[in-house]
Amino acid sequence: MQFNLQPTIQNDLIKIEPLAATDFEILFAVASDPLIWEQHPNKNRYLRAEFENYFKGAIESGGAFLISDSNTCQIIGSSRFYDFNELEKSILIGYTFIAKSHWGGKYNPALKSLMLHHAFQFVDTVFFHVGATNNRSQKAMEKLGAVKAGELEVAYFGEPVKSNLIYKIEKKDWINY
Repeated sequence: MQFNLQPTIQNDLIKIEPLAATDFEILFAVASDPLIWEQHPNKNRYLRAEFENYFKGAIESGGAFLISDSNTCQIIGSSRFYDFNELEKSILIGYTFIAKSHWGGKYNPALKSLMLHHAFQFVDTVFFHVGATNNRSQKAMEKLGAVKAGELEVAYFGEPVKSNLIYKIEKKDWINY
């Protein structure tokens, strides 16, 4: 079975579907809130030029999603699979942002659960890169059951290198979570 990096899947809270070039304006409308990016390594992604770079990287990645609220169909953000390593049976999930209206509760865990469930059909380890100054995302990773596995300098698409923490979840641990 081949790993589909862009399935359309949903649960009772979240729907993810492949990000398309035509989704730019609707996604930028969500991303243009500076509060979304205040703890992120690139705090200026709310600006159109910065977001254009982010969006270009998302499209080129071949693993990016448009996230919507399953109940309202409202577009609420984006995430992606990237750096699939078939030999090591691993993948990364990241570049995630969610509208402030959907913070602090069940939406991010529902998104990550959806993506993890799909990924663990094909891999044994899922990694996450989280900005070293992004305390909100670090706490979200820990609540999800991810374990801090190290630090790494990451060059985001078209951006300078930034310090990140590496989190991981093993398939064997997720099954028991």
